[in-house]
Amino acid sequence: MINKSFAEITHPIEDELSKFNELFKHSLKSKVTLVELVTRYILKQKGKKIRPILVLLSSDLCGGISERSYRGATLVELLHTATLVHDDVVDNAETRRNFPSINAVWKNKIAVLMGDYLLARGLMLAVDGNDFDFLRVITNTVKRMSEGELLQISKTRKLDIDEETYFRIISDKTASLLSTCCEIGARASTNDENKITAMKGFGENLGIAFQIRDDILDFIGTKNIFGKPLGADIKEKKITLPLIYALKNAPKDESIKIINLLKSKERKTKVDVVIKFVKMYEGIEYSEKVALEYSKAALSKLEQFQTSESRLSLESLVSFVVERKN
Repeated sequence: MINKSFAEITHPIEDELSKFNELFKHSLKSKVTLVELVTRYILKQKGKKIRPILVLLSSDLCGGISERSYRGATLVELLHTATLVHDDVVDNAETRRNFPSINAVWKNKIAVLMGDYLLARGLMLAVDGNDFDFLRVITNTVKRMSEGELLQISKTRKLDIDEETYFRIISDKTASLLSTCCEIGARASTNDENKITAMKGFGENLGIAFQIRDDILDFIGTKNIFGKPLGADIKEKKITLPLIYALKNAPKDESIKIINLLKSKERKTKVDVVIKFVKMYEGIEYSEKVALEYSKAALSKLEQFQTSESRLSLESLVSFVVERKN
C-alpha cells in the first residue's frame, strides 16, 4: 500500500469532485432569503469532503461514476451537514471549522430549522431521482446516528461507559455514515450484493478507525479533524477509548480519583491531569493498536476488487485517517 497525500488520494476523481461541488451548491438553493444567506455561509466552511469522496471512489471501484453517484454524494453531504448544524446546537458549540457556528450567528431556532431543511433537501433529491434504495439506507443511518448520540448523552451523565458501549456509540454515531457513503456509492454503479456488502464493511471499519484516531488526537493533538481544541472531550465528560483503557489498567483508587475529577467542576487542571493519567496507563498505545486493527479489517474488504486507481486511493485514505496528526 502506497501512502499518498490527500490531493493524490482525490486525483482519480478530481473532475468528478468539481462537478459534485457545483451540484451540491445548486442543491442548497432556496427562494427564501434567510435560507440563501445561511447556505452561502455554510459553503464558505470548506471541509475535506471525505463523505462524498467515499461515495465517488466506491462508485468508480464498483463499475463507474454515474448521475446516481452524484445524487448519492450530494445526499450524504446534505445529511452530514445537517447533523453538524444540529450537533452544534446540542453541544452549544460556538465555532465550526474556525468559523462561528450557525447557532452562534443566528441562534438555536434558525440552526435547528436549517438542519431540518438540509435533511429534507437530501431526501427530496433521492425521491426526485427515484433512488428509493438510497432512502432505505439513509433513513436507517439517521436512526443509528440519533440512537448513538442519545446513548452517549445518557452514558456521559453516569460516566459508566465500557468498551462494548463505546464501540456501539462510535459505530452508530460515526461509522454508520461512512458505511452508508460506501454502500450508496456501490449501489449507484452495481447490483452485485457481494461488492455492495464489501464496500459497506469497508466504510464501517474505516469509520471506527477514524473515530478512534479522532479520540486519540483529543489527548495528543493540537486540534482534531473536527476543529476541536485539545481536551475538548474531557471538558465535556466524554469517556473515549484511551481513557476507558487507562481506567481499566490503572489501580482502582487512581481510577476513582479520575472519575471524581471528571464529575467535578474543576476546569483549570482537569484536562492536564486526565491527559497525563491516560498516557501513564498506556491508553494511547492501546487505542492506536485497536485503530490499526480496524484499518486492516477495512483494507481486507477491498481484496476482492481488481487493482485500480480508485482502489489505491481508498487504501491510502485508510492510512491517511489512521496516521493523521490533526
